[in-house]
Amino acid sequence: MTSATNEPKTILLVGASRGLGEAMAASFLEKDWNVVGTVRGDARTRLHDLANDHEGRVTVEHLDITEPGQIAALRERLSDRRVDILFVNAGTANHRQDETIAETSTEEFIRVMVTNALSVMRAVEGLQDLVHADGTIGVMSSGQGSIGNNTNGGHEVYRGSKAALNQYMRSYAARHAGGQRAMVLMAPGWVRTELGGPAAPLGIEDSVPHVVDVLIAQQGRPGLRYLDRNGNTVPW
Repeated sequence: MTSATNEPKTILLVGASRGLGEAMAASFLEKDWNVVGTVRGDARTRLHDLANDHEGRVTVEHLDITEPGQIAALRERLSDRRVDILFVNAGTANHRQDETIAETSTEEFIRVMVTNALSVMRAVEGLQDLVHADGTIGVMSSGQGSIGNNTNGGHEVYRGSKAALNQYMRSYAARHAGGQRAMVLMAPGWVRTELGGPAAPLGIEDSVPHVVDVLIAQQGRPGLRYLDRNGNTVPW
Protein backbone atom coordinates (compact mmCIF):
# COMPACT_ATOMS: atom_id res chain seq x y z
CA MET A 1 0.00 0.00 0.00
CA THR A 2 1.31 3.45 -0.90
CA SER A 3 0.74 6.50 1.25
CA ALA A 4 -2.29 8.69 0.64
CA THR A 5 -1.65 12.33 -0.13
CA ASN A 6 -4.94 13.74 1.18
CA GLU A 7 -4.57 12.55 4.77
CA PRO A 8 -2.34 13.76 7.62
CA LYS A 9 0.93 11.87 7.63
CA THR A 10 1.91 9.70 10.57
CA ILE A 11 5.22 8.74 12.15
CA LEU A 12 5.70 5.72 14.39
CA LEU A 13 8.42 6.94 16.71
CA VAL A 14 9.98 4.24 18.86
CA GLY A 15 11.51 5.81 21.98
CA ALA A 16 9.61 9.09 22.33
CA SER A 17 9.33 9.63 26.06
CA ARG A 18 12.21 12.06 26.57
CA GLY A 19 15.28 13.70 25.04
CA LEU A 20 15.65 13.56 21.28
CA GLY A 21 12.63 11.30 20.83
CA GLU A 22 10.21 13.53 22.70
CA ALA A 23 11.57 16.59 20.89
CA MET A 24 11.12 14.83 17.56
CA ALA A 25 7.51 14.06 18.43
CA ALA A 26 6.90 17.72 19.24
CA SER A 27 8.56 18.84 16.01
CA PHE A 28 6.51 16.47 13.86
CA LEU A 29 3.35 17.72 15.57
CA GLU A 30 4.34 21.28 14.71
CA LYS A 31 4.49 20.17 11.07
CA ASP A 32 0.92 18.80 11.33
CA TRP A 33 1.95 15.15 11.42
CA ASN A 34 0.27 12.61 13.66
CA VAL A 35 2.51 10.70 16.07
CA VAL A 36 2.39 7.17 17.40
CA GLY A 37 5.08 7.23 20.07
CA THR A 38 6.37 4.50 22.34
CA VAL A 39 7.46 4.70 25.97
CA ARG A 40 8.86 2.14 28.39
CA GLY A 41 7.02 1.33 31.58
CA ASP A 42 3.88 2.89 32.99
CA ALA A 43 5.22 6.19 34.33
CA ARG A 44 3.84 9.41 32.93
CA THR A 45 6.19 11.05 30.40
CA ARG A 46 6.41 14.24 28.38
CA LEU A 47 4.88 12.33 25.49
CA HIS A 48 1.71 12.00 27.57
CA ASP A 49 1.72 15.78 27.97
CA LEU A 50 1.99 16.17 24.20
CA ALA A 51 -0.96 13.81 23.82
CA ASN A 52 -3.02 16.00 26.13
CA ASP A 53 -2.02 19.15 24.27
CA HIS A 54 -2.76 17.66 20.82
CA GLU A 55 -5.96 15.73 21.31
CA GLY A 56 -6.48 12.96 18.80
CA ARG A 57 -3.08 13.41 17.15
CA VAL A 58 -0.80 11.47 19.52
CA THR A 59 -1.10 7.79 20.36
CA VAL A 60 1.02 6.60 23.28
CA GLU A 61 2.11 2.95 23.12
CA HIS A 62 4.26 0.91 25.49
CA LEU A 63 7.34 -0.90 24.19
CA ASP A 64 10.66 -2.15 25.50
CA ILE A 65 12.57 -3.03 22.32
CA THR A 66 14.79 -5.46 24.21
CA GLU A 67 11.70 -7.68 24.64
CA PRO A 68 10.86 -9.32 21.28
CA GLY A 69 7.40 -10.28 22.50
CA GLN A 70 6.55 -6.63 23.09
CA ILE A 71 7.53 -5.77 19.51
CA ALA A 72 5.19 -8.45 18.20
CA ALA A 73 2.42 -7.25 20.50
CA LEU A 74 2.79 -3.66 19.29
CA ARG A 75 2.67 -4.87 15.69
CA GLU A 76 -0.59 -6.64 16.47
CA ARG A 77 -2.11 -3.64 18.25
CA LEU A 78 -1.33 -1.41 15.27
CA SER A 79 -2.27 -3.94 12.61
CA ASP A 80 -5.04 -1.75 11.21
CA ARG A 81 -2.81 1.33 10.84
CA ARG A 82 -0.20 2.34 8.30
CA VAL A 83 2.49 4.97 8.84
CA ASP A 84 4.59 7.13 6.56
CA ILE A 85 7.75 6.96 8.68
CA LEU A 86 9.00 4.37 11.14
CA PHE A 87 11.86 5.80 13.16
CA VAL A 88 13.59 3.83 15.90
CA ASN A 89 15.17 6.21 18.39
CA ALA A 90 16.64 3.95 21.03
CA GLY A 91 20.07 3.74 22.50
CA THR A 92 22.26 3.47 25.54
CA ALA A 93 25.92 3.81 26.47
CA ASN A 94 28.21 1.90 28.77
CA HIS A 95 28.56 3.32 32.25
CA ARG A 96 32.26 4.21 31.78
CA GLN A 97 32.67 5.70 28.35
CA ASP A 98 36.40 6.24 28.84
CA GLU A 99 37.14 2.53 29.15
CA THR A 100 38.63 0.63 26.24
CA ILE A 101 36.89 -2.31 24.64
CA ALA A 102 39.22 -4.69 26.49
CA GLU A 103 38.35 -3.09 29.83
CA THR A 104 34.60 -3.39 29.33
CA SER A 105 32.85 -6.18 31.17
CA THR A 106 31.14 -8.84 29.12
CA GLU A 107 27.83 -7.86 30.72
CA GLU A 108 28.19 -4.20 29.72
CA PHE A 109 29.24 -5.09 26.18
CA ILE A 110 26.23 -7.35 25.76
CA ARG A 111 23.82 -4.78 27.23
CA VAL A 112 24.95 -2.00 24.89
CA MET A 113 25.10 -4.17 21.79
CA VAL A 114 21.72 -5.77 22.44
CA THR A 115 20.07 -2.38 22.97
CA ASN A 116 21.79 -0.36 20.24
CA ALA A 117 22.07 -2.93 17.46
CA LEU A 118 20.14 -6.18 17.91
CA SER A 119 17.00 -4.69 19.45
CA VAL A 120 16.83 -1.78 17.01
CA MET A 121 16.96 -4.18 14.07
CA ARG A 122 14.35 -6.42 15.67
CA ALA A 123 12.09 -3.37 15.91
CA VAL A 124 12.72 -2.49 12.26
CA GLU A 125 12.03 -6.04 11.10
CA GLY A 126 9.05 -6.49 13.39
CA LEU A 127 7.31 -3.21 12.53
CA GLN A 128 8.25 -2.78 8.87
CA ASP A 129 4.89 -4.02 7.57
CA LEU A 130 3.19 -1.02 9.19
CA VAL A 131 5.05 1.33 6.82
CA HIS A 132 3.60 2.33 3.46
CA ALA A 133 5.37 0.72 0.51
CA ASP A 134 6.77 4.14 -0.41
CA GLY A 135 7.38 5.26 3.17
CA THR A 136 10.57 5.76 5.17
CA ILE A 137 12.34 3.59 7.73
CA GLY A 138 14.98 5.30 9.84
CA VAL A 139 17.08 4.59 12.91
CA MET A 140 19.05 6.84 15.21
CA SER A 141 22.69 6.15 14.52
CA SER A 142 25.57 8.44 15.42
CA GLY A 143 28.53 10.11 13.82
CA GLN A 144 30.57 7.95 16.18
CA GLY A 145 29.43 4.95 14.19
CA SER A 146 31.53 6.15 11.26
CA ILE A 147 34.67 4.07 10.82
CA GLY A 148 36.14 6.54 8.33
CA ASN A 149 35.74 9.48 10.71
CA ASN A 150 37.21 7.71 13.74
CA THR A 151 40.53 9.47 14.12
CA ASN A 152 40.44 10.15 17.87
CA GLY A 153 39.17 6.89 19.36
CA GLY A 154 37.29 6.92 22.63
CA HIS A 155 33.74 5.82 23.45
CA GLU A 156 34.74 2.44 22.08
CA VAL A 157 31.77 0.31 23.14
CA TYR A 158 29.25 2.92 21.99
CA ARG A 159 31.10 3.48 18.70
CA GLY A 160 31.19 -0.22 18.02
CA SER A 161 27.49 -0.66 18.70
CA LYS A 162 26.55 2.12 16.28
CA ALA A 163 28.95 0.82 13.62
CA ALA A 164 27.29 -2.58 14.03
CA LEU A 165 23.87 -0.98 13.65
CA ASN A 166 25.03 0.73 10.45
CA GLN A 167 26.24 -2.59 9.06
CA TYR A 168 23.02 -4.38 9.93
CA MET A 169 20.94 -1.64 8.30
CA ARG A 170 23.12 -1.95 5.21
CA SER A 171 22.38 -5.67 5.12
CA TYR A 172 18.69 -4.92 5.61
CA ALA A 173 18.79 -2.46 2.69
CA ALA A 174 20.53 -5.04 0.50
CA ARG A 175 17.80 -7.55 1.27
CA HIS A 176 15.19 -4.98 0.23
CA ALA A 177 16.98 -3.63 -2.81
CA GLY A 178 14.58 -2.50 -5.51
CA GLY A 179 11.89 -1.45 -3.05
CA GLN A 180 10.34 2.01 -2.93
CA ARG A 181 11.16 2.83 0.68
CA ALA A 182 13.72 5.35 1.80
CA MET A 183 16.00 4.18 4.62
CA VAL A 184 18.00 6.51 6.84
CA LEU A 185 20.80 6.15 9.36
CA MET A 186 20.61 9.46 11.22
CA ALA A 187 23.58 11.12 12.95
CA PRO A 188 22.06 13.96 15.01
CA GLY A 189 25.31 15.37 16.38
CA TRP A 190 26.50 15.46 19.98
CA VAL A 191 23.46 16.79 21.83
CA ARG A 192 22.95 17.73 25.48
CA THR A 193 20.60 14.98 26.64
CA GLU A 194 20.76 12.47 29.46
CA LEU A 195 22.75 10.22 27.13
CA GLY A 196 24.85 12.96 25.53
CA GLY A 197 25.74 14.62 28.82
CA PRO A 198 26.21 18.28 29.79
CA ALA A 199 29.44 18.79 27.82
CA ALA A 200 27.76 18.26 24.44
CA PRO A 201 28.03 21.34 22.19
CA LEU A 202 24.51 21.16 20.75
CA GLY A 203 21.19 21.84 22.39
CA ILE A 204 18.17 19.81 21.38
CA GLU A 205 16.88 22.84 19.51
CA ASP A 206 20.10 22.90 17.46
CA SER A 207 19.62 19.34 16.26
CA VAL A 208 16.08 18.01 16.26
CA PRO A 209 14.34 20.44 13.88
CA HIS A 210 17.04 19.72 11.30
CA VAL A 211 16.81 15.97 11.89
CA VAL A 212 13.06 16.09 11.27
CA ASP A 213 13.47 18.15 8.10
CA VAL A 214 16.06 15.69 6.76
CA LEU A 215 13.82 12.70 7.49
CA ILE A 216 10.85 14.27 5.75
CA ALA A 217 13.01 15.20 2.76
CA GLN A 218 13.98 11.55 2.23
CA GLN A 219 10.43 10.55 1.34
CA GLY A 220 10.28 9.29 -2.21
CA ARG A 221 14.04 8.62 -2.35
CA PRO A 222 14.47 4.82 -2.23
CA GLY A 223 17.60 3.25 -0.78
CA LEU A 224 19.76 3.66 2.32
CA ARG A 225 21.55 6.85 3.30
CA TYR A 226 23.78 7.69 6.29
CA LEU A 227 23.13 11.36 6.95
CA ASP A 228 23.86 14.03 9.52
CA ARG A 229 21.37 16.59 10.82
CA ASN A 230 22.15 18.89 7.88
CA GLY A 231 21.50 16.21 5.29
CA ASN A 232 25.18 15.65 4.52
CA THR A 233 26.43 12.13 3.86
CA VAL A 234 28.47 10.64 6.72
CA PRO A 235 31.41 8.40 5.68
CA TRP A 236 30.85 4.76 6.46
